[in-house]
Amino acid sequence: MTLYENGTVESAARPRRGEAAAFRARVEERLNNLEDQLGELKGRINGLLFMIAGTVVAQTLLRVVG
Repeated sequence: MTLYENGTVESAARPRRGEAAAFRARVEERLNNLEDQLGELKGRINGLLFMIAGTVVAQTLLRVVG
């Protein structure tokens, strides 16, 4: 605990406002980065699924025509 000249007491367990704001900013930045990475992963998975579907269609047409 810290006792200030004006008589207020601050507990050491409670973070200061600046520290809490900095922590929130870091968490928000990490979440935004995670959202970006998740969006990229979704795009890659969609591309892979379309490639597989195209291969299946192509193989089916080759067997039907050939």
